[in-house]
Amino acid sequence: MAQIYEILIAAFLVIGGVFGFVGSYGLIKLDNPMSRLHAPTKATTLGVGGVLIASILFTLMSEGRLSLHELLITLFLFLTAPITANFIAKMHIHRHETPESLPKVDEDQDWATLAREPKPEADP
Repeated sequence: MAQIYEILIAAFLVIGGVFGFVGSYGLIKLDNPMSRLHAPTKATTLGVGGVLIASILFTLMSEGRLSLHELLITLFLFLTAPITANFIAKMHIHRHETPESLPKVDEDQDWATLAREPKPEADP
């Protein structure tokens, strides 16, 4: 039974390492920011998830109890990865769009970027 745990732990560590490497490599090598969204938010999240599952299995095997620290780390990761993706997407939008190329706020109510209050007219 212990050998099965060791094989599972090693497999999750290797899977986590591969996903972590692919995510980090993709963040560096992909050419535009919208492509870079998927590297840290998808692949690296899976990589950290594999390492956390291996840690849970190791604690279960060595101490005979379920460790909940890894579940808290997973919760923190799932809360912060979408925020990272949002920052990268907003940077891309603001970098490549000008106020003239954006739709008017009245035309599309769902558009939230660069919505400004109209300037008051100066009285002569």
